[in-house]
Formats: sequence, structure tokens, C-alpha cells
Amino acid sequence: MREWLRERGLLIANLALFLIFFTGMILSGVSVYNNDQLEHGEQPVSLGQYLTTGAFFEATFENWESEFLQMGMYVVLTAFLFQKGSSESKPVDEPAPQDEDPREAGNRPGTPWPVRRGGWVLTAYKNSLSALFFILFFMSIALHAASGAKEYSEEQLAHGGQAVTTLQYLGTSQFWFESFQNWQSEFLAVAVIVFASVYLRQRGSPESKPVAEPHHETGS
Repeated sequence: MREWLRERGLLIANLALFLIFFTGMILSGVSVYNNDQLEHGEQPVSLGQYLTTGAFFEATFENWESEFLQMGMYVVLTAFLFQKGSSESKPVDEPAPQDEDPREAGNRPGTPWPVRRGGWVLTAYKNSLSALFFILFFMSIALHAASGAKEYSEEQLAHGGQAVTTLQYLGTSQFWFESFQNWQSEFLAVAVIVFASVYLRQRGSPESKPVAEPHHETGS
């Protein structure tokens, strides 16, 4: 059991942190929502009721969409673009194992089934990582739009305005403000690690070059 946990510690730790912070978001979110309800002369809701509100779903998927967009774009951009000296980049003037033609791999032990199968299966598999992130991004942005429209309509009705459909909500500045405020921060964080990894180090991390590696060396 200890060996199993050791081999999967990175995933387990991140899932545990996700659950901790997601729980914190829910508990603080229901408090904020109920304060807003009281300010508008309405009744507070239970935790279970809060989990069915547009406010909860909008806040959740608004953030998820930006994360999946960031990771999908990062996977694609690092396939084609370089940053000399960064551990986040492939070597600029050297062949990288990620660029090897999988059709030339042969039947090596442990070769994934899609590589052995070839054809359209291999074509899909070659782009499956970025495809997953973009599928999750479009699912999240659709759910953000639907739940955001519900929350926006409730606010509009509370102030004597009109409810909107999901398509109408997509045309509001509110929807794009919610999206852009998250997207910009994601790409800023990526730019920081791409640049900082040229000059700074973290011993033991695969996201860093070896501590004694020269600044101009590219890749980890």
C-alpha cells in the first residue's frame, strides 16, 4: 500500500488539495450568497439548496473553463514554440523525443495500443491530450454560460429587469468579464514560470532545470 501511494502521490496530493479548497469555496460561497439574500430581503438557503443555485455553478465552471483553456493551450503551444533556457520548452536546435514519429516505434514493450493499431486511431491518440483539455474547456464554458444566465436573470429580476436566455447572456459584458478576468491570470502564470525557469531553480522538481545547469540550457 505504501508503495502504491508513493507511486501516485502527486495525483493524490492534488486531488486532496482540490477537495479541501473546493469544500472551502462551497462553505464560504453559501455564506456570501446568504448575506446577499438577506440584503435583498430574501430568505437564506441551506447548504444543499445553495449547491443547486446558478451562483454556485457559475462560480465553479467560470474557474474550471480557464484552467482547462490554459492547459490545452499550453500543451499545443509547447509543441510548436520555444523559449531558450526554459525548463518548460523543448530544446531549440536539438531533436526532442516528443517529436519522434510513433509509426517508427515498432513493437516495443509497453507501447500503447493506439500506436500499434495505427491509422485514424493513432492520429486521434497523437492529439488526445490537447483534445481532452479543449473538450473539458468547451463543456465548462457551456455550463458557465447556462448557470451564469440563471444567476444573471435572478439579479435582473430582483432589480426590476428582464431575465435572459443563455444565448443572450453570452452577449453580455458580464459573461465576458467573468471569463477574461480568469483567462488573463492563467496565461500570466504560465508566462511567469516559462521565464522564471530560465534563471531560477527548485531542486528536486521536474519543472526546474538541475540547479547547476547554465541559464542558456533549454529543457529539463
